[in-house]
Amino acid sequence: MSLALSEPPAYLDRLNPEQRAAVLHGSGPLLVIAGAGSGKTNTLAHRVAHLIVGGADPRRVLLMTFSRRAAAEMTGRVARIAAAVMGDKGRSLTEGLTWAGTFHAVGARLLREHAAEIGLDPGFTILDRDDSADLMQFCRHQLGLGRGEKRFPAKGTCLAIYSRAVNARTGLEPALAESFPWCAGWAAELKALFAAYVEAKQAGNMLDYDDLLLYWAEMGTEPDLAAALQARFDHVLIDEYQDTNRLQAAILAALKPDGRGVTVVGDDAQSIYAFRAAEI
Repeated sequence: MSLALSEPPAYLDRLNPEQRAAVLHGSGPLLVIAGAGSGKTNTLAHRVAHLIVGGADPRRVLLMTFSRRAAAEMTGRVARIAAAVMGDKGRSLTEGLTWAGTFHAVGARLLREHAAEIGLDPGFTILDRDDSADLMQFCRHQLGLGRGEKRFPAKGTCLAIYSRAVNARTGLEPALAESFPWCAGWAAELKALFAAYVEAKQAGNMLDYDDLLLYWAEMGTEPDLAAALQARFDHVLIDEYQDTNRLQAAILAALKPDGRGVTVVGDDAQSIYAFRAAEI
């Protein structure tokens, strides 16, 4: 582990040696695994602040976590740390930390910016989970599913199966076998339902939460778009990394193929997004 300075700056005195080492780590990839209450998020905030104090352009820093509230709290911490070191200048600099939010929020912003390049109308509507479930139910009804003697999976279950297959980057059958074995007998009908659901979204210029990640990941497979996204951010930092899934991991890999500038922190015992195919 390389350190940016021979002696840690005074504003890092409140951190323990392991936390300071993480904050002062060089530009290579950094994975921090630590338990609950160990100060992971505080360490990540200090690392962001340290980058900015050291001259990093905050507009080229991407900071992601799993809730808007957590992202706001993180940027607030960074601002307080930077202000303690640099005064008003530090607080002003952190106002440039505009790429801070959830994976889905960042994805939505990037998709609107690059919509024309990927064949999307930039005015697309984003469906929340309830809206998505209702649209799934509409398609379910249109196809006449659930009218037989055997009860067809409810709309929430159908959406969960669809989301699992998308986020785990697997086919329908593996998703059913692994997580929804009691629905395996409906594979053919579910395929037809999901096709209708996708068609309805496209016809209405609508994206669900899974699409925000799926389209973002697909952007990373297009050489020109991938190069533009890679050049956009010098640093990518992710809190609660244990809750990422394969789709999010693919996004990160496309953003920083060599891992330079990447910092992720997490605790395998605190994963709460298994329903979104999170894989520790």
